[in-house]
Amino acid sequence: MPNEEPLVSIITPVYNCKMFLEQTIQSVLGQTYENWELLLVNDASSDQSDEIAERFKQKDKRIHLHHLHTNSGAAVARNIGLVHAKGKYVAFLDGDDLWKPEKLTRQVSFMEENQYVFSFTSYRILKESGKERSKVIKAPNSVTYEQLLSNTIIGCLTVMLNQDALGTLQMPTIRTRQDFMLWLSILKKGYIAYGLNEELASYRKVGNSISSNKWKAAQRNWEIYRKHEGLPWFKSCRVFCSYAWNGVKKL
Repeated sequence: MPNEEPLVSIITPVYNCKMFLEQTIQSVLGQTYENWELLLVNDASSDQSDEIAERFKQKDKRIHLHHLHTNSGAAVARNIGLVHAKGKYVAFLDGDDLWKPEKLTRQVSFMEENQYVFSFTSYRILKESGKERSKVIKAPNSVTYEQLLSNTIIGCLTVMLNQDALGTLQMPTIRTRQDFMLWLSILKKGYIAYGLNEELASYRKVGNSISSNKWKAAQRNWEIYRKHEGLPWFKSCRVFCSYAWNGVKKL
């Protein structure tokens, strides 16, 4: 694709994902859309993730590698990537997830043709082994601030933002749900997130205790409603119940 197409900056935090990182980077290299930069941010990995990232950096000048000297979490790593992002658009891909080859082509066209500032797509859930589950999280046509409070339907690995329009982007420096808080902060300004209902990414479920992770996410959501968004107690209860129900439907 010619270079007059807009540059897409892909932000990838890297932490102890040696088993999956090569597949993740290959899914970027395999994109039919070629005008991208991949910003890998090594979050003080203790495995061979850094060596894998360095090897790919040497092979393709579009790949850049940044380092954190102490483990600081995905939010800090993503923010380092955002500081260095030069693209009109920014997209997010964790070091264990995958994109379909046409992901950037389809989504950039979707953004450009409609002049959207915020978009996301449908995605499939993978088991840790890489085996596909039948579950696909389908993107609705659009999501507003109020709708997102009740349903965290937006997968971080599917998001594309127009940073030329939105200005400086940074995620809150908390360990979990930082992406959800960034989406809320954008939508709260009156923007709408538009969904492209095409399965263009795969989210890998990694970890031993999904139920524990779900519980922690629920606790964080409640904290976001009450402390960060300042929602009244009754409204917090209402949107939390909707969030929990929609979460169950994703299992």
